[in-house]
Amino acid sequence: MACESCKIFVKKALEELDIPAAKIELGEIETKEDITDDVKKKLNSKIKKAGLELLEKKHGVVIEKIRKVIIDYVYHSDEKSDINFSELLSKKLNYNYGYLANFFSEVEATTIEQYVISLKIERIKELIILEEFTLKEISYKLHYSSVAHLSNQFKKVTGLSPTHFKKLKEKRRITIQEL
Repeated sequence: MACESCKIFVKKALEELDIPAAKIELGEIETKEDITDDVKKKLNSKIKKAGLELLEKKHGVVIEKIRKVIIDYVYHSDEKSDINFSELLSKKLNYNYGYLANFFSEVEATTIEQYVISLKIERIKELIILEEFTLKEISYKLHYSSVAHLSNQFKKVTGLSPTHFKKLKEKRRITIQEL
């Protein structure tokens, strides 16, 4: 589960199937009692409508935990950390970073670094569109060393500078308002 709306969807599915939940977090649910395989299949069928699925195998659970830490880091961590991301991930999941990085790459066909960068770029786009923060504030919020670093990475991934992206958004708004 990557967002709050996913949690709400899963909670609704659990309620519809009368499955008492002890905990519903991003990426994991805990039920108050064991559920049968038949009920698991019904739950999985319901949540697949939202692009979600139940993962019970260790590799799926580990991948989901890695994703959750990355999402928390990109979307909910505004403060600069004293440790780098690889140390943070290792510490939170109690695994060696090399193991996590290799495992993630094998299963997802992308590196943890590339996954973090793609999430950061999507977050930058959202924050530019919202117009609540300056690029300097966005660079701090997303753990970039400088606005130049953010701008270079944004341009490398999107082909546009953040300023050009913002102008395109404004141009689109003007065009839509003229209609």
